[in-house]
Amino acid sequence: MSKLVIVGTVAFDAIETPFGKTDKILGGAATFIGLAASQFNVDASVVSIVGGDFPQEYLDLLSEKNIDISGVEIVKEGKTFFWSGKYHNDMNSRDTLVTELNVLADFNPKVPEAYQDASIVMLGNLHPSVQMSVLNQMTNKPKLAILDTMNFWMDSALPELKEVISKVDVITINDEEARQLTGEYSLVVAARRIHDMGPKYVVIKKGEHGALLFHDDNVFYAPALPLEEVFDPTGAGDTFAGGFAGYLAKTNDVSFENMKSAVIFGSTLASFCVEKFGTERMIGLKHNEVHRRLKQFKDLTQFEIELT
Repeated sequence: MSKLVIVGTVAFDAIETPFGKTDKILGGAATFIGLAASQFNVDASVVSIVGGDFPQEYLDLLSEKNIDISGVEIVKEGKTFFWSGKYHNDMNSRDTLVTELNVLADFNPKVPEAYQDASIVMLGNLHPSVQMSVLNQMTNKPKLAILDTMNFWMDSALPELKEVISKVDVITINDEEARQLTGEYSLVVAARRIHDMGPKYVVIKKGEHGALLFHDDNVFYAPALPLEEVFDPTGAGDTFAGGFAGYLAKTNDVSFENMKSAVIFGSTLASFCVEKFGTERMIGLKHNEVHRRLKQFKDLTQFEIELT
């Protein structure tokens, strides 16, 4: 088993979907990644920042999931990062209503000394310079550095983003972002362009249409599990990333073949995340539920055909 460092936001979200709305609830990329990775009982540490308004019970919740929180800085006089959004009826698009950076505006991540030798680093969606500073704190080159990013950084910090992309092994982005980053419509060509930027592996998330994994000339596709209801897509991409990184940390195998399984685990966990608002579903998720859904996933995708 490998140590896993998770860097990202621990935050408040307020969400509105066609199924209802919430007041401030627990959210943030690192929170979703950590909760997903905790399904594998890995030695994981979250590096983030919160304000004095962040409830101790939320920090305790992460600790109870065996997630190290010594890298979560608490600024007692500050306020925690807050995001509010409203999803459209198709649940694929949303409007951001409020973004308050608060303590995140001056976030200077500090990786705990005990995790500076971690084999796997999961860089959640943050400013690229913050992500780079984490890589620079590692005493050894990680066995696998995984980067998640979004179109906002492509618009506002492209040179810094390209620099950190050149230093990582895996990038996870959605199809729209892959096209924006490369200027290519074909995802196969886009993945090749991203390979040329540095990452050996490219994961392109397609939401309800699954995910693609690219490595050299190899391509693997995992569909998304068809769900009766999607209550809230917030955090699904981060949950996917957490499942992906957590599985790789548990197995200590970063081969392309093992990454295929990691993509399946990521997709499976993301299918739970969307069933309730925010982190609610992930907090109470049991291993036997994951096992049953993995079997559903296998039944969905496995077939035999006679080739003549």
